[in-house]
Amino acid sequence: MTNTLEHTTGTPLLSSVRVAHFVAHGSLRLDAVVPPEMNAEGMEVLRAGIPAVPYGSSVPTAYPAGSFVRRLLELPAVAGALRSLVGPGPTVDHHYVHIREPHEGRAQPLHGDAIIDVRTDAFDVQLMYYPQDVTLGMGGTLSVPGSHLRRTNETDTGRYQNLRGQSRLVCPAGTVVFLHHGLWHGGRRNDSDVVRYMFKIRFNPTVRQRRLWDTSDLGDPGVAGELSTTFPWYEPATGRLEIYRRILLWRALTGDDSFDLDHWVTRVSNHPQEEAV
Repeated sequence: MTNTLEHTTGTPLLSSVRVAHFVAHGSLRLDAVVPPEMNAEGMEVLRAGIPAVPYGSSVPTAYPAGSFVRRLLELPAVAGALRSLVGPGPTVDHHYVHIREPHEGRAQPLHGDAIIDVRTDAFDVQLMYYPQDVTLGMGGTLSVPGSHLRRTNETDTGRYQNLRGQSRLVCPAGTVVFLHHGLWHGGRRNDSDVVRYMFKIRFNPTVRQRRLWDTSDLGDPGVAGELSTTFPWYEPATGRLEIYRRILLWRALTGDDSFDLDHWVTRVSNHPQEEAV
């Protein structure tokens, strides 16, 4: 039986396997989900700039009906992914149009956004929209898969230029990427002759992030497979803590306190209270 949210919203919700992928990787990529005519409009909108909105604005307040951004968020694939990750009625934390000039000769340091955030059972989601084809030379957003649950303070990671297994975005026009707020990332240097645009919105949930997606495949072995993913930059020992943190997050998202991988969390949360006889 599918999650009833799918019937009430009419949007295609994410599967459990895809949400598990997000929990493990810290991101979810939707290639070319924005149609070409919208991308052409989007380029003009981003060139003109999008005025800031007050922190905590509702989506209807921030982006009136019929506006470009509102129509972007109402695309079925985008709306379904957003609802699956943060739920209905999220608020807008902030948004920003990122512009990388041709041959500008600099890049953003590797960083996590607002990592004063220490929540372990909730997270904000950042939507990143790319209205044009992004080639390697254009310096697409670099991110480090699986880094989102390792707490750092803003640009503490800025001294690192390259990490094994990092992902440097190359994508077709109309691609939308959703990031966990803690994922380490940074805009790369644009070495092309083309101005590169990216539009970012950070969303805050207003409901408990529990079983917001299509849970019909919750028992799929692919869920555990995704949550068991390791990445090349993980240390042999400390890297295991990333999987431990994932298990805790998955428990919070599903409400299943018995979920585990290889008995890891069960073992270390064992606190018997019965007195020995």
